[in-house]
Order: sequence, then C-alpha cells, then structure tokens
Amino acid sequence: MMIPTDDLRIVALHELSTPAAVIREHPRTSRAADTVAASRLAVHRILGGNDDRLVVIVGPCSVHDPVAALDYAQRLKKVRDQLEARLEIIMRVYFEKPRTTVGWKGLINDPGLDGSFDIDRGLRIARRLLRDIADCGVPAGCEFLDTTTPQYIADLVAWAAIGARTSESQVHREMASGLSCPVGFKNNTDGNVTVAAEAALSASRPHHFMAVTKGGRSAVAATTGNPDCHIILRGGRSPNYDAANIAAACAMAERVGVKAAVMIDASHANSGKQPEKQPLVVEDVAAQIEAGVTCVNDVIAGFGVTDAPSGGLKESGIGKRHGSEGIRRFCHQQVIVTDRFGLKRDPFWFPYSAKTERLMLRLLGAVFSTRLGAKLKAILGK
Repeated sequence: MMIPTDDLRIVALHELSTPAAVIREHPRTSRAADTVAASRLAVHRILGGNDDRLVVIVGPCSVHDPVAALDYAQRLKKVRDQLEARLEIIMRVYFEKPRTTVGWKGLINDPGLDGSFDIDRGLRIARRLLRDIADCGVPAGCEFLDTTTPQYIADLVAWAAIGARTSESQVHREMASGLSCPVGFKNNTDGNVTVAAEAALSASRPHHFMAVTKGGRSAVAATTGNPDCHIILRGGRSPNYDAANIAAACAMAERVGVKAAVMIDASHANSGKQPEKQPLVVEDVAAQIEAGVTCVNDVIAGFGVTDAPSGGLKESGIGKRHGSEGIRRFCHQQVIVTDRFGLKRDPFWFPYSAKTERLMLRLLGAVFSTRLGAKLKAILGK
C-alpha cells in the first residue's frame, strides 16, 4: 500500500460558489457602476497631478455589521457632497483582516463572528453591501488579502490597499497589476518604505500568473500592469508622517521609477493604534500641505468609536450591536483592557461623528489655503 503524502493536514474541503454565481445574485446597478468609475478616474487624475484635490479614505477599521455600514455610508454621502469640489472622499470598507498570529479574519471569512467560517455567505454579504454603498453614491475602498476575493467584488471597488504584511508578496503584486482600480501599497510593519515603492513598480508592469476565472476554473492571467499604484505611509517602529519621512518616500519613489504620490495612513503605527491621536496626524498632514508639500495626495483614517474603550472587535472599534452594551457583549474581551474614556454616555454606535466632519473640513482648509489663501474663511463662513 502506498504511503499517503497529500492533504495530510486538511480536515475538509467545501466547494465555494463561483464568482459568476455570486455576481448574478447581486449584480451591480448602473448607478453603482457610475459611482465606481467616476471615483477611479478621480483618483487616477489626482495621482497623476491633473487634479489638485486630496483623496480621503475614511471609515471603520473593518466592517462586520452591514446595516450599520450602510447607515454610515448614507451619513458620509452628505459630507462627500458638501466637500467634493476639493476632496475625493472614499469610504473605507474592509472585509479582510490580516492577523499577526490568529484572530477574527473579517466579515468574508467569518460573517457570523462565531467560528462557523461561512465564507459563501460572507462573500454574498460583502458584495451586496458594496453594491448598496455605491448605489447611494459613495465609492468604497477595500484591502485585498485573499487573491481570489477580487473576482467576487473588485468591480464594485474604487480604490484598493495591499497591507503591510503582504506588500512584499509576489502574488499580491501580480494581483494588483491586474486590478481595475488604483492600488496603494503600505510600507512594512518595521517601517521599510522601499518594499512599498518596489511593490508599486512591480504592479505597474505586466505579469502572467495562475488565477481563477469568474466561472471558478483555474487559468493563467495575463495583465497589462496597473499605472495607478502608490505608496502608503503607515508608520513602523516609529511614525513616518512627518515632512522628512514624506520627502524620503517621494525621493524613493522617484528613484525606483513610480509616481511620487504618497498616502498618509493616520492610524496604525502613525497614531500608536490610538484612535484619539488620529486627528493630530491629520492636522500635521494638513499643515504640511499648507506649507507647500506637493507629494501628499491622500489621507486614510480608520476611526474607532468616539469615547469608547480602546479596541473593539479585533480593533474594529465597534460591537456587533449598536451602543456600549453591544461593544461589551460581542467584542473579544482580551482586546478591551481598560475603559480609558470612562463611558460617561453611550458612544456613537458607528464611528461617524462631528470629529470626523471637522477633520474633513481641516483637510479642505489645507487644500483651499494652497490655492485661495485668505478666501477660505469667507468661503466656509467660519
């Protein structure tokens, strides 16, 4: 008898619905397609220096409650409409969570938050939510972790990120080379920016690699390369959103041969993973833009709950249900260590607040000041 050598550590294999089947169930609408296409073009023009607006990615660290996420999108739409002449606002809608070791890996992987890993259901929830968000006129940004995921949802994504742990991965660079949207690569967790610059260069070139078709069959994908790739500074062993680090990143991009366009991630190591410090990062970036920095084109912020304990469900900042009780009941308890803010009142159940709007207005002010100077105050009436 031949000794078995294959699948020795595989417990089970369950067939997954094909991308085509999920897309048929939740097709994109004409309005959703228009929203996505318009935002992609806007980011393309901003990265190319043909539009002097800022790209702003704003929203929760991750999404697991589609009802709350859609409500957030509808609220964000009002701010987007108000500021669209100077800011290209994209909602952060992240379904996949890279983990340093183990933990909840996001809505697609485990939509029930109960270890059932109903990925078939997670893909459908994610696609339906992205369609509904785009349908209300708000473009969405996602981080792509599993290289099969884009076949299910990428047509509804206006901008994508490749995370700090995967920017050095060849398969992710290949995948990015074929994505139809702009893609940002984060610097490594240790702060290495060269990896992000080289990733942007690699993804801008044509590639051939193994992939999965919409019909679920194995295939060889041939790509043209993605010209809209850029660097994201997310900090490392120390923050890297200051002027010196931004100048160094832009110089690195030029040496490597990619666009000297940089996105600043206001969370992660740049804020010490403390949501209350993110406004300080945004304020610093706005001041740099006012001072004449030209290679900062984007700002990304993933807000935690206002006045809530730090963390939340794997740092998502929110509980499965609205309000403080939902946070306490449904979050992994090891994440919430202390009530640093005291919870004197119920927090906003989703991280939309006046603080978010103030940050948008601050960025708007930075853009205006570089163009119209003293007219800002009169235009805003503030």
